[in-house]
Amino acid sequence: MSAPIRLLLSDVDGTLVNARKELTPRAVAAVRALAGRDIGFAITSGRPPRGMAMLIEPLALSLPLAAFNGGLVTRPDLSVVESHGLGSEVARTVVDSLRGHGLDAWLLTDSDWLVRDAGAPHVAREQWTLQFAPRVVPDFDDDAYARAIKVVGVSDDHPLVARAEQGLGAALAGRASVSRSQAYYLDITHPQANKGEVVAELARWCNVPAEQIATIGDMPNDVLMFRQSGFSIAMGNASDAVKAQANAVTDSFEDEGFAKAVERFLLG
Repeated sequence: MSAPIRLLLSDVDGTLVNARKELTPRAVAAVRALAGRDIGFAITSGRPPRGMAMLIEPLALSLPLAAFNGGLVTRPDLSVVESHGLGSEVARTVVDSLRGHGLDAWLLTDSDWLVRDAGAPHVAREQWTLQFAPRVVPDFDDDAYARAIKVVGVSDDHPLVARAEQGLGAALAGRASVSRSQAYYLDITHPQANKGEVVAELARWCNVPAEQIATIGDMPNDVLMFRQSGFSIAMGNASDAVKAQANAVTDSFEDEGFAKAVERFLLG
């Protein structure tokens, strides 16, 4: 590390929580120990704010939560700090493009998760993870497109998701941020709604230089925050490509990788 770490920014799924979407006692203890060393702790995720609410009390979170990869930033009471919507035109283009690539499309606003089919792949799993149900609609209307903060492309054909990422990324360059949050999820948000921007915004909000911020994650969208922070940690369950972009690698999220990283790299 080039400078003492004063803040840790963590991804949630595949990093902070295990495969059962649980905080382990060791992970909670690690976060509490950071506070004892005057090291701040913040989280960022593709989840909506309501899907992060269950983490606030056990982790005693006090810093802003960057939901939708930074598309909607809230205080721990879920009041809004900043919002970066996609805009109607881009949101429509994204949904049409996803469907053209053969992916299902979800649309998320500041308060709603909209789907067209409750039985589509990963809807039930996501409902269990977020602890609230989607609103099923025949199709997305003008109001939904106007309020869209994130659109998600969903498919269990992982190579198809990767190809869609490349295609949409090129087509929407400068107009949207396009990245995979899981092998089966493609997240599309405002250009400023990415985890690299979250690092910059946290540095500003907390008056902490970016070189004194550490980051930890497991997916390609976490690489953006790796590049902006002073020290980056990839989870053991990350791909080799993601690991290659980090300063250090910890164990898997199924083997207390988050807690071990905090203990080893930040608490000594």
